[in-house]
Amino acid sequence: MSAEAAPRIVSLIASSTEIVCALGFGDRLVGRSHECDFPESVKRLPAVTEPKFPVEGSSYEIDQRVKAILQEGLSVYRVHADELRALHPDVVITQAQCEVCAVSLRDVEQAVCEWVDSRPRIVSLEPNALGDIFTDIRRVASALDATERGDALVARLERRIAEVSERAKEAGGLPTVAAIEWIDPLMACGNWMPELVELAGGANLFGVSGKHSPWMSWEDLVRHDPDVIVVMPCGFDLARTRAEMPALTRRDDWPRLKAVRNGRAFVADGNAYFNRPGPRLCDALEMLAEAIVPGAFTFAHAGIEVV
Repeated sequence: MSAEAAPRIVSLIASSTEIVCALGFGDRLVGRSHECDFPESVKRLPAVTEPKFPVEGSSYEIDQRVKAILQEGLSVYRVHADELRALHPDVVITQAQCEVCAVSLRDVEQAVCEWVDSRPRIVSLEPNALGDIFTDIRRVASALDATERGDALVARLERRIAEVSERAKEAGGLPTVAAIEWIDPLMACGNWMPELVELAGGANLFGVSGKHSPWMSWEDLVRHDPDVIVVMPCGFDLARTRAEMPALTRRDDWPRLKAVRNGRAFVADGNAYFNRPGPRLCDALEMLAEAIVPGAFTFAHAGIEVV
């Protein structure tokens, strides 16, 4: 693609922003969502979305705010249509997977429906499982007339995943793993995370591959008494997750859990790695492998800590 033909891109999902940059089109980004924060260079771009609720407070308070908005049939996020239009995008990337996680396809279609001078191409991603993420990478690459770059990126990511999976199999054993996506109320990880847990050498206890993250109870966690616990709240970084952990660690049964007794309960940066269906899921897989199969891997990733 020539520089003249390269499109102006607005990415409204953090993961698609990373995909665009990994494909080599970071310099064509002209706008982003309020959550797009990687690579560092994208922070200079104007943000054309915002949440409709205060994001401060405990995980319980945030959960209640989101549920109240959804019960009214409203979107969780706001698209600034005038600002989006002023950027003159040729391609707008959004998603149809989760209205809680990011701006939805419906939001974007409503924002551009009154445009008469131009009609940008809307690319909607729907990453429910690991394979869908590779499909979405190719979908973005195709929209940017860069199918070969998309194929090459997917091939690199698949090689990294295969290498981790093979080493995990060689290590043997299948420690049981509870991957937790929300603290209060408790929610297990779904979508691509059960696959990542298994690829990293664990037996996933909660959540089903390709399905949305399910609610779980404290009693469920105690009854299964997992070998490994990884807490990775959606949208929370490490500092925010640590601040929320007393909702679990102050429970009477917490010190008696096998994972806690054996020093195999971890907090992770869910926002940057585990909940973001883009290229850095390979880093998330490597982090999981280090936690699940101790001693077999030496990736030395920062961003995962014992609690």
